[in-house]
Amino acid sequence: MGFQDALNYVLFTNPISSNTLHMGKSVTNGVIDYLGLRPKPVETVKILPPEPLWQMAHSTGPFIRIAALSGAAAVILGAYGSHKTYKNENGHELRRVFETASRYHFIHTLAFIGMPMSRMPLVAGTFMTSGIILFCGTCYYYAFTGDKSYSKLTPIGGTCLIFGWLGMIL
Repeated sequence: MGFQDALNYVLFTNPISSNTLHMGKSVTNGVIDYLGLRPKPVETVKILPPEPLWQMAHSTGPFIRIAALSGAAAVILGAYGSHKTYKNENGHELRRVFETASRYHFIHTLAFIGMPMSRMPLVAGTFMTSGIILFCGTCYYYAFTGDKSYSKLTPIGGTCLIFGWLGMIL
């Protein structure tokens, strides 16, 4: 057997080489099936285009809008209260009450952004809104006027804020 005959045997008549060199699908598939090298079918996954934030805010219910209104109110009241001069004898206490109300207002406004991710957002949102109005509102009222007539509602508002946070767990 000469070199040319050996080359022909290896390239064309050898049972393994001949199956891989022929481009026929049946022979090639037979070898691939026999060796277990056939790739598994690829599942296609469609990636949805990203949704704009303004559409997500619209689809999450009223919570983002409430957070926006509450944040705007917190900034307005914060600016007003920080520039207000407290001239009476308990001005230091009124300033402290205002700062507490402002801090709680901002923190709980940010909590509204996470509200749609809870299981029962209406329960948590109702308590959080009630808490902001009753707790922060009565503190603002006392800090701006010095009148304690609504301060009985402040602990109820604080309890509503606690229930709002716990409602996000449900």
